[in-house]
Amino acid sequence: MSDSVTELLGAAESGDEAAQNRLFSLLYDELRRCAHRQLGGGGETLSTTALVHETYVKLIAADTLRLQSRQHFMALAARAMRQVLVDHARRIGAGKRGGGAAFVTLDERVPETPSEAVEVLALDQALGELEKIDERAARVVQLHFFGGLSFSAIAELEGLNERTIKRDWQAARLMLASTMNAHG
Repeated sequence: MSDSVTELLGAAESGDEAAQNRLFSLLYDELRRCAHRQLGGGGETLSTTALVHETYVKLIAADTLRLQSRQHFMALAARAMRQVLVDHARRIGAGKRGGGAAFVTLDERVPETPSEAVEVLALDQALGELEKIDERAARVVQLHFFGGLSFSAIAELEGLNERTIKRDWQAARLMLASTMNAHG
């Protein structure tokens, strides 16, 4: 129990499986909160626990975790969680557009956003387009929306000030809304 996250990050990066497992245990509640937000509390076809566990499997499937900080771990977890949600939505909706696809609502995590539900696949596609235009803004969306990181934590991770991150967030929301409205 005395292991600090910093010590565990170093050990996990060097391939210590016990440290990876301990790190996951220490951050499990934080990952569950992120997963719960992603599923809107419902998760009819994918439970919060299943999403966290699939995210963990995806994280450790990489040869080695290159972890710099707790925020960096959560950033990697956010990316992995996004991939798990997209993969799940593709499996469910295979062959039918929107047929049973997993939905997430932006309003619980994103202040001032429309409360309408957004398909995971449509959001992923829009984020992909945003990445081509503004990689940093896309990272901000991924870290805040999928990872649940605060703007101050994202600013620290990116080495920028919080105002810059908030501007990126606002610009990204506008671009995503425009892209998603254009695609239907």
